[in-house]
Amino acid sequence: MSPTTFLDAALDRSLVLGYTKIGSGLRRRWWPADPAPGSMHGKRVVVTGATSGIGEAMARSFLDLGATVHLLGRNPEKVSRYAAELRRDVPTADLVEEVCDIGDLDAVRAWCDELSGRVEALHGIVHNAGTMTQQREESPQGHEFTLAAHVLGPHLMTELLLPLLGAAEGSSVVFMSSGGMYGAGLRSEPDEIEFREAAYDAVQGYARTKRMQVVLADAWSDRLRGGTIRVESMHPGWVATPGVSESLPTFNKVMGPLLRTAEAGADTAVWLVATRPESAGSQHFWHDRALRPTTFGWQRDQDPDALAAFLAYVVGATGTTAAW
Repeated sequence: MSPTTFLDAALDRSLVLGYTKIGSGLRRRWWPADPAPGSMHGKRVVVTGATSGIGEAMARSFLDLGATVHLLGRNPEKVSRYAAELRRDVPTADLVEEVCDIGDLDAVRAWCDELSGRVEALHGIVHNAGTMTQQREESPQGHEFTLAAHVLGPHLMTELLLPLLGAAEGSSVVFMSSGGMYGAGLRSEPDEIEFREAAYDAVQGYARTKRMQVVLADAWSDRLRGGTIRVESMHPGWVATPGVSESLPTFNKVMGPLLRTAEAGADTAVWLVATRPESAGSQHFWHDRALRPTTFGWQRDQDPDALAAFLAYVVGATGTTAAW
């Protein structure tokens, strides 16, 4: 094991060092090269949750690489405000303002249908939109809202936009997960997936869906293996965002000086879409431009029956194909 590999592994296991700005600051010394300037010229990317935090930073980074960026948010005023800010800061910005509530499956269907009539190809989707409700809430279709926004909506969007992704002849889909997923195993029973079986816990509800995103990305990658569409998941580390300060105020206060910038949190997702690196076998979970394990050493591998049950639930809830 090389010194940098040993240090990288040590950072990853220490959490406080690896997930904060200390980790990204050190890893920049040896991680893969940045995307080439202008490398996304003529390419089109959708960023969900693009009106704050990591999504804002990601949109700016894609623009800097020359991409056409579709800014997608559920609040029209926020989308318009941030688009105007980007156009002021980046005079050459090629932006498309998009409005869709990812947690509303009917809205996702309508938006995907409308987008498919406007563009011929799509080179990237970053499923970045996120939420953490303090109480259990439901989407218009009756699903637990965090599940709908993090899992069901992104899955449906990916399914419906497959023709556009395939037409690009080289595209990437990235699920923005969280390191918090390590603290949650995959749920496979309907009441557990929908978090009906116990008193609702906001942090645990968030972590469960972040685990589901990682599992779902792996399943998508297996399904599309050998084709031109790559599906990955990643986590950004601990980032100073409005969502963290609002949902986890104590954590934000204690860790504030060590939290990463939104730009650092967005880095790996942008790099994945812009460079489309090769994954190793069944590994598709990234952090700081490197593949990471999806379980700690003492955690069991994913149970095949639980995986099948989870995927069946997602398919049933979204009315999508069962061609896993």
